[in-house]
Amino acid sequence: MSPHTQQTLRSFPALDSELSPFTGWTREHHAALADSMLLGVRQWASPHHGRITPPGREGGYGRAIDGLEGFARTFMTAGFRLAGEHGRDPLNLAEWYAEGLRSGSDPQSPERWIRPDEHGQAKVEAAALALVLDMTRSWIWDRLDATVQEQVVDWFSRTTDADYPPINWVWFRIVVQQFLKSVGADYSQANIDEDLALHDTFERDGGWYSDGDKRSYDHYCGWALHLYPVLWQRMAGHDDGPGPARKERDTAHLNRFLLDAVRLVGADGSPLIQGRSLIYRFAAAAPFWGGALAGCTAVDPGLLRRAASGIVRHFADRGAPDADGLLTLGWHHEWRQMAQSYSGPGSPYWASKGLLGLALPADHEVWTAVEKPLPVEEDDFTFTAAAPGWLASGTRADGVVRVINHGTDHASPGAEVADSPLYARLGYSTATSPILGSDGETDPRDMAVTLADAQGRPSHRSGFETLAVEVTADDAGALAGASRAQAHWVEPDPHGFDHGYGASGIVSRGAPLTTVSIVSGPWEVRLVRVDREPAAGEVQLGALTIGGWPLPDSSELASVVEPLVGLERAEPRVLLDATPLGDRTVIPAAATERPEVGSWYGAAVSLGDSASLNRRPDVELGAGTATVCWPGHHTTTVVLPE
Repeated sequence: MSPHTQQTLRSFPALDSELSPFTGWTREHHAALADSMLLGVRQWASPHHGRITPPGREGGYGRAIDGLEGFARTFMTAGFRLAGEHGRDPLNLAEWYAEGLRSGSDPQSPERWIRPDEHGQAKVEAAALALVLDMTRSWIWDRLDATVQEQVVDWFSRTTDADYPPINWVWFRIVVQQFLKSVGADYSQANIDEDLALHDTFERDGGWYSDGDKRSYDHYCGWALHLYPVLWQRMAGHDDGPGPARKERDTAHLNRFLLDAVRLVGADGSPLIQGRSLIYRFAAAAPFWGGALAGCTAVDPGLLRRAASGIVRHFADRGAPDADGLLTLGWHHEWRQMAQSYSGPGSPYWASKGLLGLALPADHEVWTAVEKPLPVEEDDFTFTAAAPGWLASGTRADGVVRVINHGTDHASPGAEVADSPLYARLGYSTATSPILGSDGETDPRDMAVTLADAQGRPSHRSGFETLAVEVTADDAGALAGASRAQAHWVEPDPHGFDHGYGASGIVSRGAPLTTVSIVSGPWEVRLVRVDREPAAGEVQLGALTIGGWPLPDSSELASVVEPLVGLERAEPRVLLDATPLGDRTVIPAAATERPEVGSWYGAAVSLGDSASLNRRPDVELGAGTATVCWPGHHTTTVVLPE
């Protein structure tokens, strides 16, 4: 925990081992963290608070957007504090932010906000402003004079009938239009209805949402596509619109998602390090608070708080906020390679969503229930998440949760783009980060299966076809998944904009690869086949490599790739400053120089406590089958794809 945060927390009781036996955190600790963050940014506000621009390099959209983001996103934290305290306001948050509303909405002010019709990012920030103005109506909105209210309404009105990308952004227009409706201003019910209908097309099995029409599964599923319906219901639940009719369906979908989400949190509180916008950090706690706000019953309130508090404390204990109470561009500490092109110094304050629990009063059951252990703290487990194509495994001995990925790439089947390290790797965990520096976007070697071209460059797999994601019919709790990818190489467009997903560019094609994963505990048995000879004009076959988990050399865990079938040599790589988790990262790998078409190659890939990796699994290939003998003598037989 940073010194600034420690100093703030000293004014509150010590860790509470009775109410919160796993994290020690209570509502008071979350409140202290929120207050620390709110006080930390004040020195970076403009004279009348309309813009808050934390220190750091200008973001990709310019200083005016940086300042708007800083105001709008910290306004969310302030709003949650006011709502949960029923307006009690020792930090004078209401008036401090009201002054910012006056200057920011004034078109003649030097602190004026960029309008939504001037820059698309303002549409995002408009939603944060609208949500909090609704949540704190009697303490802020109702006390603004009529001129300021008119200015804010005029600024919001620039979202009506505007173009929004068909992803989670639909909610930014929905909540702004809903707020305009609630204050008697002109609004578009057609916009609300159209955007709700588009949102419904993102719905997937198992409580999941895809962020758009591609295979886009990440934290946006929880901190946006599940969260905004809950917050919107608070705004729309008592009017004559579609809110009440949708509530049961939305709550049921969230209930089901929470059963998966709570199993994807590591024992140390880390969320999966997967997907874009990871600089939002403990925003990953948002769906758990959303479940409490919506009255979900699938997960016990004590477990919802355990997950959310664990995530928030994970970062607070490791340097976020920093010693000055600021959230920087990074994960634990500042590490700018994590930022996308749209990220600026105000962007990390989307982490405010992870403090949504503060909008719930102290006597709410999510605060009064005794914490319950996370699934990974109770026992080993495996499960499949069919929508994202994940084989998930949690191990109690080390507290790590892993997913083996045969369904997510932030692309569509057949797409020929570079692999995003945030989406297209074969695995993600709560203890490792994909390679983000050191050419991670063009050089997919961690948790990958690749062919080398004549220059030794590894191939990409985005656009692959998912073949299977299933639970095996054995007593080992094993899972099996498979996918087939057209190996290809991409020379990225040097002028492309980094949104965190695969880059386009000049493409060269090679032979298709089929990859099969059989998972139990910390182990994955990975089998790979080159399906045909390269066609005329395609890249000829080069070395086939199976890459493992990228692990900081400071970690107490172990990452191994043990050759099982046909692999001739070990090929570990050591990279410097390649992830936010450590200065030096090791990627174990095994390879064969000349793969034969139609033959299976395999390795045992593992991440976990070193004691649990002393005995590796073995595999026996039969006529169209693979039988794995696990440590402990359980066996799993799967049918291999033709």
